[in-house]
Amino acid sequence: MTTSIHRGDGGETQLLGGQRVRKDDLRIECVGSVDELSSFLGLARAVLVAQEPAQRRPQAEALIAWLARIQHELYLLGADLAKREVGRDGSQMHLLPEHVSALDREIDGVDAGLPKLRSFILPGGGVAAGHLHVARAVCRRVERQAVALASTENLGVEVVPYLNRLSLALFSMARQAAVLSGELDDRA
Repeated sequence: MTTSIHRGDGGETQLLGGQRVRKDDLRIECVGSVDELSSFLGLARAVLVAQEPAQRRPQAEALIAWLARIQHELYLLGADLAKREVGRDGSQMHLLPEHVSALDREIDGVDAGLPKLRSFILPGGGVAAGHLHVARAVCRRVERQAVALASTENLGVEVVPYLNRLSLALFSMARQAAVLSGELDDRA
C-alpha cells in the first residue's frame, strides 16, 4: 500500500502569489471564513429557490439574484485576501468601489420596503432568514479578522468597507426574507 503525500499535509498552504503560509495564518482564517459565509448564502438562496414559483414575489426573485451576485463578489474578496501583493499582479480579481456603492443602494432599497425597526430583533424569521442571520454573524467575524489582518499586512482598500456594508445588507435581507415567509421579527 502506498501513501500519498500532499503539499498541505504539513499544515501549510499557498497564497495566490505563490508564498507558502501556515494554515492557521490570519489571512487563511479570513479566506476560510469568507468560504463559510458564501456557503450560508448558498443555503439561504437554495431555500428561496425551493419555494413554489407561484409563491415567489418579485422581491424574492430580486433577493435570489442579489445573493448569487454577492457570492460572486465574495469570490473576488477571497482573491483579495489570498494575495499579499495588493494591486501588483495585474489581476482583475478584486473588489472595486462600485461593489461597495451597489450594496449601499440595495440596502436603502430593501429597507424602504420594510417596517421601521423600533427595537432589537432576535435572529430567526423562517429558514432563509435564519441562514441570512448566521451569514451576517459570520460576515462580522470576517470583518474583525480583516481589520486585525490590515493592522499588520496590506489588504485591498475595499475589503473592510465591503464587509461592513455586507453585514448591514445581510441584516436587511434577513428581515426581508422573514417578511416574504410571513414571519414577523421576534423582538428582543
